[in-house]
Amino acid sequence: AVTMLTGCGGGNDDGKLKVGIIQLMEHPSLDTIRTSIIEGLEEEGYVDGENIVIDYQNGQNDMSTMKNIAQKFVGDEVDVIVAIATPAAQAALSETTDIPIVFAAITDPVDAELVDSLETPGGNVTGTSDEVSAEQIMGLAKEITPGFKTIGALYNIGEDNSVSVVAGLKDFAAKNGYKVVESTVTNTSEVQQAAQYLADKVDVVFSPIDNTIASSMAVVTDIFNKADIPYYVSADSMVKDGGLATYGIDYTVLGNETAKMIADILGGADPATMAVKKMSDMSVYVNTDTAKEIGVEIPKAVLDKATTFPQ
Repeated sequence: AVTMLTGCGGGNDDGKLKVGIIQLMEHPSLDTIRTSIIEGLEEEGYVDGENIVIDYQNGQNDMSTMKNIAQKFVGDEVDVIVAIATPAAQAALSETTDIPIVFAAITDPVDAELVDSLETPGGNVTGTSDEVSAEQIMGLAKEITPGFKTIGALYNIGEDNSVSVVAGLKDFAAKNGYKVVESTVTNTSEVQQAAQYLADKVDVVFSPIDNTIASSMAVVTDIFNKADIPYYVSADSMVKDGGLATYGIDYTVLGNETAKMIADILGGADPATMAVKKMSDMSVYVNTDTAKEIGVEIPKAVLDKATTFPQ
């Protein structure tokens, strides 16, 4: 399988620094991160084909494929591995504890056993966190659609990021008298049935930054919109793809911040002492077409502070 992998950098390295990028799968959030990383590296003076070679590989949401990619990068002696999403980083770490690994879009890298702590990672891994607060997103839900009592949680139970955020949702619900109804999946083929299960059981639905759900937004939003159920998500791209609203991060900013960390490591910095960076630039995102379709009027106070889709 490794011999079939091809990178976008191409050619021999001619003494250039080598950067290997493993992306869990293709979907808008992760694609935005990758694009922003490459653009951010250019801003830092590292241009693909000029003084670095970037080898981008799509993991196809398959751990065996990602391990093969990581093995290829180790064999190619890349200078840094960039891992977009938790499984990609875990695959990379399983193959090397020597080559620096910079991750992007990992909610809880400590729980995922990638770093010892956020402040002092301690090994060859560091990166950026896309942690969001279920409590803050539900606070936004109370502004937009007050009066709900039952919250559906749609997510992949195998994604550490998702489990962590849903745990926060359950804590919020327990403290505030809400009921959480979970509907979990392990792959995209289960998403339609899982969403349909919630359609007549809950008042609103919440999904964390879940790669499986994010890649199936067309199916999910069709079900919830037909049922007039407000669907609160955790990423700007998920709102753009039909979710009603979120209070979350800008993935372009996250990609750029990841690029700065990669540049520092290419310049000789030690990932063991580079703190994991959390995003502090949070914004409200609203899909006005979805709101109209399900009959929800977005309060002016929310619209005044929101980035709206479609743009």
